[in-house]
Amino acid sequence: MSFARSLTLARVARRSYSTAAEGSDYFAQKAAVKAHAAETTELWRKISFYVCMPIILVGSVYVKRAEDAHHAHAHEHDPNDKPAYPYLNKRDKPFPWGMNTLFWNPTTQKDMAKSE
Repeated sequence: MSFARSLTLARVARRSYSTAAEGSDYFAQKAAVKAHAAETTELWRKISFYVCMPIILVGSVYVKRAEDAHHAHAHEHDPNDKPAYPYLNKRDKPFPWGMNTLFWNPTTQKDMAKSE
């Protein structure tokens, strides 16, 4: 019997440097990652709804009030009351479309065609 046993053991491939497969650890780790992802998603959803949305709402109201005050204040002054500094609005030769800039706004900018 020992001869048959030695022949059988000789034919069996040896795995001297291998480790045992751990299939249960892989699935447990995958389930843990899935649970962590669900918890993290729920956390960021709550942060978005209960923190970011109120901050955006309060910021929008603040900016709206500030812009309304600025808009009311901007119409109190004449845009031509600005001091005439020699280095501002200097035109050596006119643009092809006239003395004013290309995107000239008559309500906020000085009319350079009238100044000369």
